[in-house]
Amino acid sequence: MSQPRTIAHFDLDAFFVSVECINNPSLKGRPLIVGGSKERGVVAACSYEARKYGIHSAMPMATAMRLCPQATVVKGTRGEYSKYSRWVTEIIAEKAPLFEKASIDEFYLDLTGMNRYFNPWQWTIDLRQEIIDKTGLPISFALAPNKMIAKMATNAAKPNGYMQVKPGMEEEFLSPLPVNAIPGIGKQTYQHLLVIGIQTIGDISSRKLSDLEFLLGSYGPELWNKARGIHHGEVVPYYEAKSVSTENTFEVSSTDMDFIMSELVRMTERIAHELRQDDKMAGCIAVKIRYPDFETTSRQMAIPYTCYDDELIPAAKALFHKLYRKGQPVRLLGVRLSEFTGEARQTNLFENSEKKADLYNAIDAVKDRFGKDAIARARTI
Repeated sequence: MSQPRTIAHFDLDAFFVSVECINNPSLKGRPLIVGGSKERGVVAACSYEARKYGIHSAMPMATAMRLCPQATVVKGTRGEYSKYSRWVTEIIAEKAPLFEKASIDEFYLDLTGMNRYFNPWQWTIDLRQEIIDKTGLPISFALAPNKMIAKMATNAAKPNGYMQVKPGMEEEFLSPLPVNAIPGIGKQTYQHLLVIGIQTIGDISSRKLSDLEFLLGSYGPELWNKARGIHHGEVVPYYEAKSVSTENTFEVSSTDMDFIMSELVRMTERIAHELRQDDKMAGCIAVKIRYPDFETTSRQMAIPYTCYDDELIPAAKALFHKLYRKGQPVRLLGVRLSEFTGEARQTNLFENSEKKADLYNAIDAVKDRFGKDAIARARTI
């Protein structure tokens, strides 16, 4: 018989708000909203004090201000969020045998088998405390037999708490929870479940599987399994996607800065498109230059997590100009993106971000249909 799995889920509490309060302690204890302008933006995050008024992330700022006119609004400092996220990632990477960075503020750790050497529960408590002591960020966690229950238990432990769901206790933990506590149940499905008399997760597990199949079709068995705590999602190692890069060796070494800049822009656009295809964002960019004598130099810089051309191109240009030996011909040019994270697009819930996302979705749709070079910036033509 295989050993039960031990999965820890860490989630930084009100992450954006917590970072803002560290950088400006006078904001602590206030109804605080991180987001765009009061008239046109959306709520990226809000403090627990603001949540008492019914405010939540992705809500239009105008609505949030009607609910809580006295709220303090800050636009957000994405670079700071990236910095603190990396800090927490480094602490976890130093200690955890296997971990997944699910988003800028969320991590899964697979601790299966660690009980042969020490107590995983105490180990996880100590890791949480180390993160708090070093970064000042509040963080919650839960230990459970699989990813789904670990995430749900973390939500139950918030704010700034922790709990454990031991093997065999899954249904006891799940049964009293509202049915929309199951990840993946949206508003429409939730309303449909209420209409058919299902309010809690226990209401699902008490039904016959055949009844759920009749009422919910193919979704019935999936929900039935989740209500019993059955979930087989694996912790995806963070190091799997290390980087994406491209480089070009010129047929003739060039000192033509217009040509070189056009190539730099074209290459950056190309790998940014690849990044968006994988629904990832990068936290680091590097540029490489090789000269005719084969001397090669490269430099990298940390950046706020992004996958957008207009944010990556200026960073690539800045690196190039720091590296380039003025007047020297360039034989090879390269661009590399690294430090990926999935679901980090939450950092872009600020003013104009929705328009930007729509614009890049339209651009990518054209590239996917007609080729990666179907659309290019004027500089690259």
